[in-house]
Amino acid sequence: MGDFQNFEQDFYQSGYYMDSQQEEVYGYDPAYVNPEYHDVDNSAHLADEYTTTASYTGQVYQPVASPEQTDCTDSYEEEPPLLEELGINFDHIWQKTLTVLNPLKPADGSIMNETDLTGPILFCVALGATLLMAGKAHFGYVYGISALGCVGMYTLLNLMSIYSISCGCVASVLGYCLLPMVSLSAFAVVYSLQGLLGTLLALFVVGWCSLSASKIFSSTLNMSGQQLLVAYPCALLYGVFALLTVF
Repeated sequence: MGDFQNFEQDFYQSGYYMDSQQEEVYGYDPAYVNPEYHDVDNSAHLADEYTTTASYTGQVYQPVASPEQTDCTDSYEEEPPLLEELGINFDHIWQKTLTVLNPLKPADGSIMNETDLTGPILFCVALGATLLMAGKAHFGYVYGISALGCVGMYTLLNLMSIYSISCGCVASVLGYCLLPMVSLSAFAVVYSLQGLLGTLLALFVVGWCSLSASKIFSSTLNMSGQQLLVAYPCALLYGVFALLTVF
């Protein structure tokens, strides 16, 4: 009997004893109560568990994100910006605008290969707004002439060139080259163009728009010897916009 009492006293002092509360929370495992007890193959895992047990009292644990939540967060971070998803690239808009504003500079055909309609829509709206400020509500004429001009140029370019071009690309080029006409319409708000000066300015702007558009089309479709042939229908199209602006 004395030997059993000595064995029980030694068992309590050895550190293997767990009260009912600890056993209910952690389960009975010698690694939780005795840090010296460890397995060689699973020593790192038991050390982590012992650290968690040792710091259990008086600490608030931070929640650990599940793998599903981590993957969802990573997917949100890898998503492109909203403007890029909508096809709005301000860098491309600026490059195409500079190409139109400098008609004597050789155009990079790769710039106009993308169907970017953000700039053309803005320029059409700006042309209609400046005409409205001059007392001319011609929004319907602007959109209708633009649509007919795009279809006509699309048909003509596909017949003239050995390369095919999309209707969206044609609309993008013609819309960007409308920028000088917007400037002429803005000038008509403060000064009447029904005179010699207005006629000369209108002819200059029509030539500017036509030269820019034909330069881009010839560079994109490799039509270096046919730029004047492409410039003629472009001049007819922008001439109609000039008539709307002057009269």
